[in-house]
Amino acid sequence: IIYSWVFNEFPSFVAEDSRRFISQETGNLYISKVQTSDVGSYICLVKNTVTNARVLSPPTPLTLRNDGVMGEYEPKIEVHFPYTVTAARGTTVRMECFALGK
Repeated sequence: IIYSWVFNEFPSFVAEDSRRFISQETGNLYISKVQTSDVGSYICLVKNTVTNARVLSPPTPLTLRNDGVMGEYEPKIEVHFPYTVTAARGTTVRMECFALGK
């Protein structure tokens, strides 16, 4: 399966860049340093690459807080690697880890 995210309305897909990342392991969308331009509705699209079947999630709104309260998180790195990764020579292996906190 392939995960992608739609921003506000189809076919405006979220493009991965230095601030946006879509985990192909979990389907999660990660946005760092959220900006006003990120405010809107997000819909997850899951596509089965064998059958081409597609499923859309309900919309999830992203809003900015106006009260000035920011969550404080101590820095940490989230890693969820399996104990062993087996791959054929010449293939691509993608291993995801995330740094977060302030």
